[in-house]
Amino acid sequence: MNKNLLLTLFTFFCFSGYILAQEPESTGSLNSGTISSQFDYLNSISNNYQEYKVVKKAHLDKIRNNVTDSLNVFKDQLVTIKQDMVERQNQIADLEAQMSDIREQLAEAEEARDSFFFLGMPIHKSAYNTMMWTLVAILAGAFLFFLYKFSQSFKVISKAKKDLEETREEFDQHRKNTLDRERKLKRELIDALNQKAV
Repeated sequence: MNKNLLLTLFTFFCFSGYILAQEPESTGSLNSGTISSQFDYLNSISNNYQEYKVVKKAHLDKIRNNVTDSLNVFKDQLVTIKQDMVERQNQIADLEAQMSDIREQLAEAEEARDSFFFLGMPIHKSAYNTMMWTLVAILAGAFLFFLYKFSQSFKVISKAKKDLEETREEFDQHRKNTLDRERKLKRELIDALNQKAV
């Protein structure tokens, strides 16, 4: 009895496995699924005749309608995508035009920021800076030149004052010597006159 039970169970499992293995081939439909799965289903339900498949005309019409419907859906989607692309290209063109305007405005704003009117003339800040620093350098150079000349003149004047002072001192010394000589000569003259008078 055990052998019969085992044999029955073995047969049942083998048969159920065979049925389960066959079932996916027959599952499917011409009414749903992808076109590829519908062709697979059509192939599985078609009869064989030698090396050919015999397909029912109704099934062939159904699959043709399904393919046509799918193509129409794809065409509609393609038209929608093309319209969407045209709209996006128009939006991109508008955005590029706006970007171009914004760049021009930015360039004008930067130009206005970097320049101003000086003595009634528009001048760029960098040119103004260059001009001002050049003027400062020229004035500093002129100041240093005049300072040098002043120091040279001061030295000359100091030397002239010193020479004048020395000359005065020499003149005073000479005058003093001359006065002393005159006094001495006057005394000698007075002494000589006094001796003659005696």
